[in-house]
Amino acid sequence: MFQFAPDPVSDAGATMASMTGPASPASPAAADYAAYEAWCAARDAAAFGPHGLATLAGTVWLTTGADPGVPAEATLGSLLLRRFEREGQVAVRVYDPERLNYGGVEFIERYLYDAAMAVPGRFDATPSDPTPTRAVDGYLSTTVYAGTVRFALAGTELELLAHRSGDDLFAAFSDASDADRDSSYEFRMIRIPAPGPDGRVTVDLNRAYLPPSRFSPHFVCVLPPATNRWQVPVRAGERRIVPRDQD
Repeated sequence: MFQFAPDPVSDAGATMASMTGPASPASPAAADYAAYEAWCAARDAAAFGPHGLATLAGTVWLTTGADPGVPAEATLGSLLLRRFEREGQVAVRVYDPERLNYGGVEFIERYLYDAAMAVPGRFDATPSDPTPTRAVDGYLSTTVYAGTVRFALAGTELELLAHRSGDDLFAAFSDASDADRDSSYEFRMIRIPAPGPDGRVTVDLNRAYLPPSRFSPHFVCVLPPATNRWQVPVRAGERRIVPRDQD
């Protein structure tokens, strides 16, 4: 049947690792590093699995107006078809495992894990004013964010407008690092575990990840709002996708 599966701030010496996992840091908290490695493995599976992000071969927009009754998910031979909806417009996304062979995506390159990049912050649950947004395909809309995460990085106070995603928070951001500089969009995403009763959160930038639109041009991710565009570098998390024909 036819659903979109959700799917060191230092200028010198930042090194990266491939999808096989980052090199072992000198003295991480063992449990935190093990959880990070598990997260990396889950990301690789979500990206490069048989119907992962890198297999999206097309998004077919259907006629506007009445809901055409497309089911959440269906299969057609080796293809997986999923319903996607944006502000009342319905589309079908086509995932083709063969795209892994011709899509040219090899692996995710990551910065080395750095425990210091998991920083404390606080979530202010005051909704934002209506905020203009633009998706990577040029689609314009207006969004009210659930609130603002505030934290400090390398002595700079930062703000992050965030959505609720279940109990957790979700946001897109851009920064002054070299992450994803081979992209026209140059932004990443992050999920933040549920705030405590007092709003305290941990912003683990080691888990900053590339948006789905970096794995396939058929995703329509929303770009970060102005508040989430930082002038400091965040050299942590996923850096870029390495094409198959490059080292």
